[in-house]
Amino acid sequence: MKQQRNQALRVTLAALTALACAVAFARHHHAKPAAGTPGRFDYYVLTLSWSPTYCLTHPQDRHQCSGKGYGFVLHGLWPQYDSGNWPEFCSTDPLPPDARQLGVSLFPSQNLMEHEWQRHGTCSGLGAIAYFRTADKALAAIHVPSGFEAPRHSLSMTGAQISSAFHAANPSIPADGLSVACGRGELTEVRVCLTRGLTPRSCGKGVRDTCPASPVEVPATRGQ
Repeated sequence: MKQQRNQALRVTLAALTALACAVAFARHHHAKPAAGTPGRFDYYVLTLSWSPTYCLTHPQDRHQCSGKGYGFVLHGLWPQYDSGNWPEFCSTDPLPPDARQLGVSLFPSQNLMEHEWQRHGTCSGLGAIAYFRTADKALAAIHVPSGFEAPRHSLSMTGAQISSAFHAANPSIPADGLSVACGRGELTEVRVCLTRGLTPRSCGKGVRDTCPASPVEVPATRGQ
């Protein structure tokens, strides 16, 4: 009798474990991001992608962004919370034709432009045209160091060196006001934290460097 009870208990525990795993799997693979409230955020993160790396890792956009000799390009302007989280997918408003026309003049590809509007722009509290114009103003407010203006030869630099170059070109950016992102041994992005009025400020939680201490490649912009 005792043996039967132990066997039943083992079966029950196995079933509960399987159910818990199934629930965890479903949450991981099917959960949708929590929607935010348009206009409710603390600051912006201006994200600049290094074009050669972006084109390499986004093959669906390569026909639109390759061969143009770009260096840093606008990836996005992201509403952010000081707590380290961020709002996203705040509405499903489609892009009107005039906003779409403006957006494609600012982003390296139409796919990226549409994605950035749906995921981040809808949380800005701005209409599409106003959001794209704000992103353009944010981009214009940051000076890209001259060494990154479409270099013809690949560079080898540490994340700290890239950060120092941006600080030297933008003295108003606080020491903790930007981060450098790397992936697979290459520079991918530089992210600058800005107030809602688009002036440099310290970053909130979660905005941090992801580059190794060793040098990474900054691929040349020619022949993308």
